[in-house]
Amino acid sequence: MGWATAHIAKLKAGDIVSFRPRGHSMTGKIESGQLCTVEPVLDVATLEVGDIVLCKVNGSEYLHLVKAIQGQRFQIGNNRGFINGWVGPNAIYGRCTKVEA
Repeated sequence: MGWATAHIAKLKAGDIVSFRPRGHSMTGKIESGQLCTVEPVLDVATLEVGDIVLCKVNGSEYLHLVKAIQGQRFQIGNNRGFINGWVGPNAIYGRCTKVEA
């Protein structure tokens, strides 16, 4: 179980979730502790490079950026230049639609 396990379960059930992630990997787009609203991704074809997604890469949960798309593969990384890796559509659970203090 990771920090986002309960949020992922709710997204899979079709619910919208809000939470305050901690950390500095997304500084410039999301500051530590800001309230993020994440909605389920119903169709991965709607995802674009630059979208912030709640996903799982190599067993770890992240609220990070889509950095590149190749067909049904999505490269995930943070806002500081680090790449987490590539995932398929089943590893992306939600898209961040709102960030507020």
